[in-house]
Amino acid sequence: MELFEAIKQRRSIRNFTDEEVSEREVNELLEAARLAPSAGNIQPWSFIVVRNPKMKSKLAEAALNQCFIDKAAVVIVILAEWNKSKQIYGIRGADLYCIQDTAAAIENMLLAAVDLGLGACWVGAFREDMVRTILNVPKWFRPIALVPIGRPAEKPSQPYKRPLEEIVHKETF
Repeated sequence: MELFEAIKQRRSIRNFTDEEVSEREVNELLEAARLAPSAGNIQPWSFIVVRNPKMKSKLAEAALNQCFIDKAAVVIVILAEWNKSKQIYGIRGADLYCIQDTAAAIENMLLAAVDLGLGACWVGAFREDMVRTILNVPKWFRPIALVPIGRPAEKPSQPYKRPLEEIVHKETF
């Protein structure tokens, strides 16, 4: 698939079929995420692949009861190892760069999902402490996002996007 076609087709999918997502497909998504850029090439990300139905259900509860999460074939939890970024870039690395880096990895993953014919949704609304407990996440990692992935059972239309004229400024604001 052409890159711009994948960008245009990407949607937040919250309704999945019962079909499985293969290990090969999950590995391709993780490879796409791994190849993302990062500040100083630190690559502060880690990924937890969750297929267990009970774990997915607990994650859905932690995500403010977003029940579609436990209907996905797999949920990938993206973590930022903030202290890796802090060692090189100080507080800005811990508070910003590791977040930006993992965000780039997540977007790569979402675009790869489109290319593979999968549906995914970037979920940032969750109780971080609950996710940390459910998955036994060490304190030097911060849960950044949950990405439920499956075969899409819906095809949402393109949501409104602001025109370039509203968001682009030349030289100054």
